[in-house]
Amino acid sequence: MNIGILTIGNELTSGMTQDTNSSFIARELHAQGWGVSAVITVGDDRDAIGGGLDYLLGISDALVVTGGLGPTADDITTAAVASVFGLDLYTDGAVLKQLKERFDRLNIPWTENNAKQAMFPEGAGIIDNPVGIACGFSLERGSKPVAVMPGVPVEAGKMFSDGVIPLFRDKISYREHIAKRTIKTFGRTESRIDQALSHENLEIPGVSIGFYPRFPEIHLVVTSRGEDRNNVEANLRVTCERIEGKLHRYIFGYDDDTMEGVVAAFLTDRELTLSIAESCTGGLITDRLTDVPGSSVFLERGVVTYSNTSKVELLGVPSSIIEKHGAVSEEVAILMAEGVKRLAGTDIGLSTTGIAGPAGGTGGKPVGTVFVALSTGEGTTCRRFLFRWDRRRIKEISSQIALNMLRKFLIGVVD
Repeated sequence: MNIGILTIGNELTSGMTQDTNSSFIARELHAQGWGVSAVITVGDDRDAIGGGLDYLLGISDALVVTGGLGPTADDITTAAVASVFGLDLYTDGAVLKQLKERFDRLNIPWTENNAKQAMFPEGAGIIDNPVGIACGFSLERGSKPVAVMPGVPVEAGKMFSDGVIPLFRDKISYREHIAKRTIKTFGRTESRIDQALSHENLEIPGVSIGFYPRFPEIHLVVTSRGEDRNNVEANLRVTCERIEGKLHRYIFGYDDDTMEGVVAAFLTDRELTLSIAESCTGGLITDRLTDVPGSSVFLERGVVTYSNTSKVELLGVPSSIIEKHGAVSEEVAILMAEGVKRLAGTDIGLSTTGIAGPAGGTGGKPVGTVFVALSTGEGTTCRRFLFRWDRRRIKEISSQIALNMLRKFLIGVVD
């Protein structure tokens, strides 16, 4: 089955807002074993919306539409869809009542233009919106289902998973079984991973492997398809085992795992405590770890010691060491990790210091020079890195490397 995706909004065609809905929907469709015939983005224009609908319906078995369901004058998707389908609009009394109750509950003043969000084409099915205001709706053109949702990504994502996928499954016969696993790696480029797997027998009927770079990680999505569920799952398992045999050193997680989530789980299981001193990463490591529920169990504190003075006053790094070696140095990184560990009384101390650029580099320490240190009961280690990316990416990969160093220590892997 091939499905078209139509995203709508002047904010998308102007470049003011990035279209994340189409990429999310495409990934989820592929995870179901369905293909994507085309992705089209149009502005809030009736003719453009109508043209997009007609084209995609001509080449697709089903259609997903996002955007333009709000209360303002430029939200014209519902009316445009109704026009293409030759349907009148009506106000759904139950949805209107639900809208007003939600506004009251949230203490938001009601204005009459909000009633527009309770209008639907005649005969449409309602797609509930559990995390927002505007409901979506579904129609059929011949035997082809069309699902229309708001453009807010968090709303579209939830509605697509909970409402649209079950709808498509009900409307379209679906005999093929699908099994999928995402293998998450860090520490090798896409080309080197491909080379490492080139001599492995991964040619199993019905199994495909996709490479999906997600800086700074490389994700491998293994998908197995077939009519026999047992064979599908067995083929997936064998393929993943062969990949793991080649890449185990660089695999840190699977499916919904994150580097910070994996590290948090190891720290919690081992009942170890952590403190962090960050300079060039500016608190990014701490931010990532505190995104994990329950991180207070292991994370005692995170400090951003950006200036030389803060390194001296808060972490006890001697000013003479900074003057001699520079704030970006192995010596200072080690003292930062040991200082925050001692200050917080934790089992582990982690630190970063570096030059994220675009200025500040020297011949001996160019922009992109980063030191990451890890202090444990077994001693302190420090590694130097040199990156060639922009400031933001240097911060991101530095935080990833720091977390990965901690992960390797926790599982007993020695570089």
